[in-house]
Amino acid sequence: MPEPTRQLVIEAAKKYGLVACVSGRRASEARAIVSLGTITYLGSHGAEILRPGWPEPALDPQVAAWAAQMEAFSREVDLADMRRQRIRLEDKGPILAFHWRGAPEEAAAHAAIDAIATKAQEAGLRTHWGRKVLEVRPPVKFDKGSGITSLITDAGVDAAMYVGDDRTDVDAFRALTQLVDAGTIPHALRVGVRSEEGPTEIADETDFQVDGPDGVRHLLQMLVTDALH
Repeated sequence: MPEPTRQLVIEAAKKYGLVACVSGRRASEARAIVSLGTITYLGSHGAEILRPGWPEPALDPQVAAWAAQMEAFSREVDLADMRRQRIRLEDKGPILAFHWRGAPEEAAAHAAIDAIATKAQEAGLRTHWGRKVLEVRPPVKFDKGSGITSLITDAGVDAAMYVGDDRTDVDAFRALTQLVDAGTIPHALRVGVRSEEGPTEIADETDFQVDGPDGVRHLLQMLVTDALH
């Protein structure tokens, strides 16, 4: 995270009741990247929570019950073929992510990924597609939407804002809408971040959009100076 952005997050954490980083990465990895211990981290798309001051994240018990099966599936993957295709396996604990961005033969790599997805589904696991990434997950309901629903419900806040740029963030945008409709929170603001590879759902599910990291930084500046109404 660029230092100017990090400083703005620090100021936001001092000013607002709850500031959280919601990531597909492990919660501990997200905290290492942000390098800030005063905010909450939802990792693995909401399957983990790491509160300020906690040494380790807490994993959803239903997800933890599938740890052995996830490890067994990762051992069954043909790593030699993945290396030939330039497919990268990222172990996110409860999630296995298969990236094919940068593969020299993208069509062949995508075909290999499709085969992995089929094998995962046959094993009773769930598949989730992102931008040039396939995630294999336990068959337990968790995503960024369920993660922030639990977080916000327990926080007792009156308003919430979520900022995101990927397909996995659409779940969070929709969850905010449902929280307002249910009367759990009176107000919510859904902010999309424009990018060249951003999914079309971002525009459909947000109240407005900003342009890339610079736009997010400007938004944070408005938050900490009370310029956003």
